[in-house]
Amino acid sequence: MKSKVLMLALATTVFALTSKAQGKASFGIRAGINFQNINGDDPNGNELDYNLKTGFHIGVTAEVPVAPEFYVQPGLLFSTKGAKDKIPNADDRKINISYLEIPINFLYKPTLGTGKLLLGVGPYLAFAVGGKTKQGSNSDDFEFDNKTTLAKYVQAPYAKRFDAGANFLAGYELSNKVSFQLNAQLGLVKINTKITDYPDKGKAKNTGFGFSVGYRF
Repeated sequence: MKSKVLMLALATTVFALTSKAQGKASFGIRAGINFQNINGDDPNGNELDYNLKTGFHIGVTAEVPVAPEFYVQPGLLFSTKGAKDKIPNADDRKINISYLEIPINFLYKPTLGTGKLLLGVGPYLAFAVGGKTKQGSNSDDFEFDNKTTLAKYVQAPYAKRFDAGANFLAGYELSNKVSFQLNAQLGLVKINTKITDYPDKGKAKNTGFGFSVGYRF
């Protein structure tokens, strides 16, 4: 229910803004590298002590003008997230979760030199399409569910499919419409599956930053 309400709210906002568009929309492609982590507490209430994991994102974006120098920038990205768990006297355990992500940024693009400055902020919605943990030669596929039992939880890694949070970006677009930008994300929704038959104190959220290159047609 929460995910449906958020999607409806975002869709309504975008529709209202784009209906007042001041010109034609443009489209582009974007790809880059992610440095991701999972922050929060484990089911016992202990703070997670994970490290950054490298991933990537790739996809398409649009820019819809709504006022001079202001745009709404929706997109559809494939993005890999997760974390790295350092285990003493053993191989690191890598947590990998792949998402289809819909960012909706509110973009300010003033002219700067021969190009344009890029400053943006906005929400994102994401839906997990796969994932696994890997340690040495062993790997386990993620199970995605909002709730599970302790017996199932200890047999396989679990996570919720839905994620949402906030985007921040800063960059520069050259006169040839090639752009470079720094991205940051703050997850606002818990992605850990609730263990129903255990006093579960877990609260895990995605966080990360990255760098990307784009081209606008």
